[in-house]
Amino acid sequence: MNILDKIVIRKKEEVELAKQRTAVQLLEKSIYFNRKPYSFKEFLLAENRTGIIAEFKRRSPSKGLINGAAEVGQVTKAYNDAGASALSVLTDTDFFGGEPNDLMEARAVNQIPILRKDFIIDEYQILEAKAWGADIILLIASILSPEQIAYLGKFAQNLGLNVLLEVHNQDELERSICANLDAIGVNNRNLGDFTVNIQTSYDLVNQIPDEFLKISESAISHPQTIKELRNAGFNGFLIGENFMKTNDPGIAMQGFVAQI
Repeated sequence: MNILDKIVIRKKEEVELAKQRTAVQLLEKSIYFNRKPYSFKEFLLAENRTGIIAEFKRRSPSKGLINGAAEVGQVTKAYNDAGASALSVLTDTDFFGGEPNDLMEARAVNQIPILRKDFIIDEYQILEAKAWGADIILLIASILSPEQIAYLGKFAQNLGLNVLLEVHNQDELERSICANLDAIGVNNRNLGDFTVNIQTSYDLVNQIPDEFLKISESAISHPQTIKELRNAGFNGFLIGENFMKTNDPGIAMQGFVAQI
């Protein structure tokens, strides 16, 4: 059993506990539930933005503690000011040190799209994302069937949310593409053993239909890589650890963007 299997098992337990703790009716009464989500495409392609989806992440199973001192509102606002097209906020607690309040705190101080970064396996989590102020949800092909991806994608879009599908190889891409998606991300990190290889993005970029936004995720640590990925056809670039491992992630992103 790899780490991804363990995460999914734990996630199923979490979802059942959350359903018992907070009824759907209470989620629907959230101050954010009826807000209109921002358009992922509009911000990602905006000329005054960088295409970077800047991530707030305290720790990970592969790296352990990355940054235990960063404050989510301050960091995400600094990302925004540095030109981020969107924000990614981890809400998984056990493996990544995130929590729902992180997303809501980021929402309170930012007017750009926010991705709920988590392992979504149930429509209840999509309702949570809407209630917490997210604009984008993540569906991971390696933990979902094509039928689940289509169903959860449609469910999210019916709530006005943007849907980002994450794939790791051509097989996942081919079996998972459906109409109920807005963007397809190529994760250069293998979630089974957490090795990274940027070549994964270059191998898959031309296999992604042009109707979808194309995102490269993980293993991006140099400004030159952004230029090369953009030339290859990518619209967006998810970066987290490279900024979060510094004492001041916002300043780190400013310096990075200055070199693009």
